[in-house]
Amino acid sequence: MRKLQLLLSFLFIYGLTLSSCHKDTTPGPQGDTGAIGATGAVGATGATGATGPQGATGATGPTGATGGTGATGATGATGATGATGPAGSQGATGATGATGATGATGATGPQGPTGPQGPAGASAQSYLLTDQNL
Repeated sequence: MRKLQLLLSFLFIYGLTLSSCHKDTTPGPQGDTGAIGATGAVGATGATGATGPQGATGATGPTGATGGTGATGATGATGATGATGPAGSQGATGATGATGATGATGATGPQGPTGPQGPAGASAQSYLLTDQNL
């Protein structure tokens, strides 16, 4: 029971502390910008060490001897002649040649004789009569 009473007392004090710590909703005016501080000193550059001496170049080894050229091999036998292939298809027909120029018009022949006069046609009256008979 004592532990429970101690725990409740602690929670009450904790809750009271949290509720009393709050910010105002309206902030105050912003203060002036402070002066910029001086730039610090640059540190000294360390000394460069001396370059060491170059080592000696080693000796070149001897060149080996070149081997001899080998003999040429024998020529192989000639193979049998193959069968004749089938005849190819007929090629496409060529384009039609250009049309030649039109020849000059020949001379006009003489006018023939006038033909005989044809028979007289039916009169208009007989035509009307035959038309009414239909």
